[in-house]
Amino acid sequence: MKPNRDNKSDEFTVAGTNIEEVKRKNENSGMSYNEVKEFIANTTGGIGTGIYSDTNVEEVKSKIHQEKQ
Repeated sequence: MKPNRDNKSDEFTVAGTNIEEVKRKNENSGMSYNEVKEFIANTTGGIGTGIYSDTNVEEVKSKIHQEKQ
């Protein structure tokens, strides 16, 4: 398949890949791998996903401690 070189502003790789077309397709392709991991961590409480959590650990510990008193 030959690259469409009608649009002079598009850049092509040595192999003929239209860089701008790839960027346009990526914008409409949905969530990235890391976005999916973050979504799962935030919505399911996944194991080992603490870096994506918005839970304030100290606040939770404080509430638990107050309930025990």
